[in-house]
Amino acid sequence: QLQASGGGLVQAGGSLRLSCAASGRTFSNSRMGWFRQAPGKERKFVAAITASGSSTNYADSVKGRFTISRDNAKNMVYLQMDSLKPEDTAVYSCAAGAPLLRGPYAYWGQGTQVTVSS
Repeated sequence: QLQASGGGLVQAGGSLRLSCAASGRTFSNSRMGWFRQAPGKERKFVAAITASGSSTNYADSVKGRFTISRDNAKNMVYLQMDSLKPEDTAVYSCAAGAPLLRGPYAYWGQGTQVTVSS
């Protein structure tokens, strides 16, 4: 129901734009978020957005570099990642349906790999 895409290999300082496509149901009334999991580490919150898009929340580690947005008409959520650092390397997953911006989320999609080389 949720599928993330747009990952890849990028050099430090570069940019990537991740997309999350929802299918099978609409998430236009749901908070949606992005999380990431680096090898050997636990999954961590990255960013989230309210249903209307009027409010967002970011992890301190990405604040000022990443921007979350959504297009409810297309049932899509995006994560624009700029000034990427090697420590941003992880599998990024999107999620939907939480009582609070930081979770817990009810629906999860498969992730997309982001690798940032130094």
